[in-house]
Amino acid sequence: MAKDKKFDLQPYLDKINEFDPNDIDWENMGSWPVAGKVIFCTIISISILVGGYFMMLEPMQKKLDREIRQETQLKKDFENKAFQVANLEDYKAQMIEMEDSFESILKQLPRDTEVPGLIDDISLAALNNGLDLKVISPQKQVTTEFYNELPIAIEVEGDYHELGAYVSSVASLSRIVTLHDFSIIKKSNESDALSLKILAKTYRYHEGE
Repeated sequence: MAKDKKFDLQPYLDKINEFDPNDIDWENMGSWPVAGKVIFCTIISISILVGGYFMMLEPMQKKLDREIRQETQLKKDFENKAFQVANLEDYKAQMIEMEDSFESILKQLPRDTEVPGLIDDISLAALNNGLDLKVISPQKQVTTEFYNELPIAIEVEGDYHELGAYVSSVASLSRIVTLHDFSIIKKSNESDALSLKILAKTYRYHEGE
């Protein structure tokens, strides 16, 4: 059997070593030695690959990354909207319930014509709890963005338990009344009588709202 012939690279390596860049004839590339042609082609190929990466592949990679991030966000948005759609009927029911609750609250806001009746109720609560009503005086109305606020200055006298019962009675009126700026003073050392000064506030919406 004939022996396999081995490929000998040494002649090509010798030619590469003998290659001198100063001997390059740029106007006649066909006359270049094989080693020069190989090196030149290698440089051109590497340049094309590197240039192609930076000019085409890198921008495409950045665009792909943006698309992936956008896809992730769109999936989250879709999941949120799908959840909202699935619970749409529950949201509608909650909205109806909130509207009913809001209307119920509005009914508790006195109209101008009902304010005297509200003052009568506050006065009656004092008398029913055995208090001596000294002052009940509506103050100047305060207008805010959504509602009008009517403060009512109140001063009553009685013992500790009567005052507590009175505050509870006013807070439980059918109309919305909030209590502010409590001030309790003992009238004398010989008596258990206390003087309570308090500011009650009631509210109503602006006309036409």
